[in-house]
Amino acid sequence: MAHTKSAGAAHNARESESKRLGLKKSDGEPVMAGQIIVRQRGTKYLPGFNVKRAGDDTLLALKNGKVNFKQSKKTRFDGARRYVTVVNVL
Repeated sequence: MAHTKSAGAAHNARESESKRLGLKKSDGEPVMAGQIIVRQRGTKYLPGFNVKRAGDDTLLALKNGKVNFKQSKKTRFDGARRYVTVVNVL
């Protein structure tokens, strides 16, 4: 039996796996229906034409086409405005 307690290396060895978030398709790139365009937490990028937002905020292409990113202004419920990036499939 050991005289002293372990130094804690075994307790601290766990680390969460990275989630591989971010852009999967860039501007002008062709996509097919169902392909993931952006993996995100929250709505940094908003869905536009032919793009659907999944339950975990992932953006998916609804039709075949090319990815297009567009800057736009959006008014919040309190009247404040913010710049947003809208993702379209054309």
